[in-house]
Amino acid sequence: MSDLVLGLLVLGAVLFAGVLVYNRVQERSARRAVERAFDSRPGDTLAGAAPERREPTLQKTPLPAPPDERVDYVIELRPARVLAAAEVQEAWRAIDQRFGRRALLAASNGAWRAALQLVSRAGAVSEAELAEFRSEVESLAARVGASVAAPEMRPALQAARELDRACADSDIQVALHVVGRGIEADLGEQPFQVVRREDGVTLVLDVALTPNLGASYEAMARAGRRLAEAHNARLVDDRDNLLDERSLAAIGAQLEAVRQTLAARGIETGSPLALRLFS
Repeated sequence: MSDLVLGLLVLGAVLFAGVLVYNRVQERSARRAVERAFDSRPGDTLAGAAPERREPTLQKTPLPAPPDERVDYVIELRPARVLAAAEVQEAWRAIDQRFGRRALLAASNGAWRAALQLVSRAGAVSEAELAEFRSEVESLAARVGASVAAPEMRPALQAARELDRACADSDIQVALHVVGRGIEADLGEQPFQVVRREDGVTLVLDVALTPNLGASYEAMARAGRRLAEAHNARLVDDRDNLLDERSLAAIGAQLEAVRQTLAARGIETGSPLALRLFS
């Protein structure tokens, strides 16, 4: 087989796989535009629930996590005296109310670390919001008698925008449709969601929020094949194209590339860090 023919086959498989993989770059942009139109406060850039998805997804709550320089703007507070936790937390309350779950506070070897999450599904933090956060933390430090050590804002904002682009490219989901009559899909606990439809069921995998991505996708593909075989149904994509082993494998390869992209940034799919970024 010539290199040209082989290349065309590979390209075709990738394009076919791409039919099932949906990213949310445009959705993020639209969400930010709506927020700017209806609310001028810079602090609300990251506020609110995640945008509406085109398919229902697994509902996961981000786990509590310490500040992480990979995704947070971290300011260290160095007190001149030992500070009681209650004293610091009382001073922190206003910041917590203002920035919500994006703001983190943690004790660290006699010092304190105040952090603001720079990226979420709503996009990257704005310069105005980051400046406001830094100012509020500096005011807190003055009240409790602590010095502050904060990173430069401009490099942090640039890194946040780069991370946001990488997350937008990786913020995808896969949907496999089992179309037929009388399909019962009591599959028990699964890493994917099962959504009923008039003519069958849809299996949905939210990539960034899924631990053990490769195994989870294989489980979903296997469940789809078995349901189709058991009910004499069809396993298809959104365009009603039949899915065979080759096309399912091509999708799996594409998802592995997404996983590797995130892993290169220290973000494993389904990890507490991923749950924070894709919330």
